Amino acid sequence: MKTYLVTGGFGFIGSNFIRHIMDNRKDVAIINVDKITYAANPGNLAGYSENYKFYKADIADKTGLSKIFLENKVDYVVNFAAESHVDRSIQEPSIFIRTNVEGTLNLLELSMKHNVEKFLQISTDEVYGSLGESGKFSEETPLSPRSPYSASKASADMLVTAFFHTYNMPVLISRCSNNYGPYQFPEKLIPLVAINALNDKEIPLYGDGKNVRDWIYVSDHVKGICLVLEKGKFGEVYNIGGNAEAENIDIIKYILNKLKKPHSLIKYVKDRPGHDRRYAMDFSKINKETGFIPEYNLEKGLDDTIDWYIKNESWWREILSGDYKEYYKKMYENR
Repeated sequence: MKTYLVTGGFGFIGSNFIRHIMDNRKDVAIINVDKITYAANPGNLAGYSENYKFYKADIADKTGLSKIFLENKVDYVVNFAAESHVDRSIQEPSIFIRTNVEGTLNLLELSMKHNVEKFLQISTDEVYGSLGESGKFSEETPLSPRSPYSASKASADMLVTAFFHTYNMPVLISRCSNNYGPYQFPEKLIPLVAINALNDKEIPLYGDGKNVRDWIYVSDHVKGICLVLEKGKFGEVYNIGGNAEAENIDIIKYILNKLKKPHSLIKYVKDRPGHDRRYAMDFSKINKETGFIPEYNLEKGLDDTIDWYIKNESWWREILSGDYKEYYKKMYENR
């Protein structure tokens, strides 16, 4: 039995990864390490106990993290833990450096010390910067981060690569396009739009709304991660994309139409600083080496996601009643 230490396991993608592993593998044990910040939700993994442990810990706290490695034989490390919202990084960049850079360094050093078999760094397409109207990001695209968030993730990726070249550490990096699906925190575009529309509340839209993202349903991303762990070559980067480019305005209109809500709910607000215009992923490498192909098209993924938020109102109502309410006012209501 292999033991996976999964950081950020109560977050959106991390919890979907753990659910997938626990539901489909009987030969795997999970150690979930999560600081439980605002975006974490223990309810995302309610009901799991067999071959599952949870430690409340901050990956930036090396002493606390070291105790976890000493208490457990860890075979694989999958690092989802990250401050991930660009808007928040513009407000408080130092937090992103502490978690995303220092935390990754701590994990690398402890993984090397304890002879971990595989270390997978979960990264983002945002490290590549912004695309023009044509072309796609490949693994050879130079890193050109344009926000404190993407700069911190690029820094972490470079540390991971350095540990491979310097120490011959068994590392892998995956970079994914924009995720969506069940359990996503409401600060992100798709759940924000769905929840606001369900509440007949204005929907803030940055700039002209024509920023393009390549969307991937979270279960497709999780399957891609598993393939990288199973078949990826150490020291390599793998792009994971959804082959589903869309402008933000079109995403919003689709959700409003699905929910039979008026487009008049859209409120254009001042664009955020350094807002990347377009992302698109060339994922031919992972396709060639592992056979990865996303199963969900954008329409099917959006329909399933909207249905999930309709059926799980209690999940997001609890979030909206907390600190997120003050953050939302700060970010959008006076723009």
